[in-house]
Amino acid sequence: MIERKFVAQKMKELHIEEYISNNVKNVGHSHTKMVKTPLGEKIVVYASRPGLLVGRKGQNIKELTKTLKNKFELDNPQIEISEVENQYIDAHIVAEKITDALERFGSQKFKAIGHKTMESVMQAGALGIEIIMSGKVPSSRAKSWRFYSGYLKKCGEVSITSVDRAEAQAKLKSGVIGVKVRIMPAGTKLPDKIEIIPEKEIKSEDINADKKEASDAEEKIPVPERKGKNTKLKEKEKASENEN
Repeated sequence: MIERKFVAQKMKELHIEEYISNNVKNVGHSHTKMVKTPLGEKIVVYASRPGLLVGRKGQNIKELTKTLKNKFELDNPQIEISEVENQYIDAHIVAEKITDALERFGSQKFKAIGHKTMESVMQAGALGIEIIMSGKVPSSRAKSWRFYSGYLKKCGEVSITSVDRAEAQAKLKSGVIGVKVRIMPAGTKLPDKIEIIPEKEIKSEDINADKKEASDAEEKIPVPERKGKNTKLKEKEKASENEN
């Protein structure tokens, strides 16, 4: 029964995030986080332009709280808005910017839009980025164009946990254009990264001290006597004389 409660809570959070991302547009929405408090449910919305999300005198926030309370049966929802510091590292914001630019300037300038966003993301400090635009770009037949720069993991645990992914759609007169963005942020710990530690400068005094310690240790170790052929013969002769 406890497991079902956890699953239902996570499903509720997912539905709330989908509703906010679908209804809140052109504000640089990144993601939504839901936290339970003693007073009620606290919903944190991360966006690059929080002023547009709040609206005049907080009108948009009031409407959003009413809809969330009635639709998802929340007791006392409290919406908090936090600004994203580096917006070019977030894949959701970058995908939204690309779709806005395509809807504004058209599909004829898709190459300029792709290269410009790719350069701005790399200048922001990302390790790698991949942008895929698929649709009627720019001809009447559907194609897919790929913009790639830097170092990006495609398989393994790093690609699942560290790479930020997002998908968006630009609705044009010619049709719908799908945009996929993958960004590897700075500071990602890679398993194949090797750091070379610089060697310390060794002084001549330290070398001489090490040599003295080694020579003293050699003197303390007793050296076993080696028995040759002559010593063996002498031992045999002594043994025979004692027998006689």
